[in-house]
Amino acid sequence: MNYFEKLIIIRGGGDLASGVAVRLYNAGYKILMLETTTPSAIRRSVSFSQAVYDGKAKVEGIEAVLLDNGVEPTPEQIPLLVDPSMNILSEVKPLALIDAVIAKRNFGITKDLCDIVIALGPGFEAGKDCHAVIETKRGHNLGRVLYEGSAAPDSGVPGIISGIGKERVLHAENAGVLTVIKDIGDTVKKGDHIATIDGTPVKASIDGLIRGMIRSGYKVFKGMKIADIDPRVEEFNNCFTVSDKARALGGAVLEAILHLRSKNDRS
Repeated sequence: MNYFEKLIIIRGGGDLASGVAVRLYNAGYKILMLETTTPSAIRRSVSFSQAVYDGKAKVEGIEAVLLDNGVEPTPEQIPLLVDPSMNILSEVKPLALIDAVIAKRNFGITKDLCDIVIALGPGFEAGKDCHAVIETKRGHNLGRVLYEGSAAPDSGVPGIISGIGKERVLHAENAGVLTVIKDIGDTVKKGDHIATIDGTPVKASIDGLIRGMIRSGYKVFKGMKIADIDPRVEEFNNCFTVSDKARALGGAVLEAILHLRSKNDRS
């Protein structure tokens, strides 16, 4: 099996896309990740997208490196390319293309882009836009592979942790440049100043542990999700490891690839 027969391109480098990448990498596949020029990952401590800013990013011992200025990744590293339009597909034919942007709508995915095209979450129709859709909504169907139809629509309600849902997620009350005061892994009390947006304080909504925070210096818009607080202060290590949801999605993508590849081989 040559390199391209094992290559999987993942569009997106946030925490869910990175969890998928970790699972596929550990299963022996070669990974190439595509990102935008200004990724906005909240859980950036477990997001390969941070390589866009820092040149490198590591998640659970696996390192991604930005392809820039002639950088050559080692065989053990995951290359990450700034290519939101997927222009690389005109040069490379991978085994599979995974859309893991989690934008809740389709930005240019068609099933003729690759022999195996898989999309995560709502906004795609399996059999029409792609070959398979992965359910991303928490609950009984999380990680279900759909070969027909669409994932459940976005509810807009965050997952419940220790009985707390929407209160644990913070959104920008105004537009401007965010400056981080309390970062990922810090323990906070309700009302603590954890960041500012153009000088306007951002206060912790609950007691807990900051699990996600937009990068300092990022220009946010009003209503944008900027932080995530976990009420379980004892779960410090969770801030720096792939989530249960991301692992489930990674397993589902692996299942879909194997199923579709077997189907293609038979046909």
